Amino acid sequence: MKIAFPVSVILNSVYFRLLLAGLLGAMIGIERGRDGQAAGMRTHILVALGASLATLAGIYTVEVLGADSDPLRLSAQVISGIGFLGVGTILIRDRYHVTGLTTAAGLWATASVGIAVGLGAYPIALAAALLIWLVNTVVALPQKRSERRSRNVRIYVELNDVNRVNDFIDRTRGQLREDRIMILPARSGVAGNVGLEAELIPGSQIDRESFRASLLREDYISYVL
Repeated sequence: MKIAFPVSVILNSVYFRLLLAGLLGAMIGIERGRDGQAAGMRTHILVALGASLATLAGIYTVEVLGADSDPLRLSAQVISGIGFLGVGTILIRDRYHVTGLTTAAGLWATASVGIAVGLGAYPIALAAALLIWLVNTVVALPQKRSERRSRNVRIYVELNDVNRVNDFIDRTRGQLREDRIMILPARSGVAGNVGLEAELIPGSQIDRESFRASLLREDYISYVL
């Protein structure tokens, strides 16, 4: 004897909603992970799952437990609470330049997708997840191409000895444009460090990571970004 499950039962299942939220979070987060961002696929899956679960819990307290409460109160807290997670992706990745804004916005949007799934608004959730993925991949392509074609390389270096600034400049002679070097006191890191922001203009293309690694081998250089 075959037992048939109506499609409506499956779509309204709590487990289906959690699974769909996780899958949509994975779709959004996989690009962030490939791009080397702090919040990758696992983070986005957990954000979408958590937002969906909070939404379902709010509905459960009202419809099942009969609580006299707003069923969307918990999901509203998710929207504001996700900001703390997003701030972490912005602050810990850089000292002077603001980075991670796209990842932070993506986490916030992923939480919204999870809420939509928890409410059963599948078309909205699917459309939003697809649009977020397109923004992170297709829309970002022109910017990434421009960055790859640019031969200029901007770096931030912290020196642990203020008297070695000239050594750094001499070491990279032929790659620096003098009028684009700024000497600034370090805003963070070991006390006494001096921050040097420079724009390298090499005679030919250089590998940024290899150049960064070569700088870190110098005993007077503490940090390179």
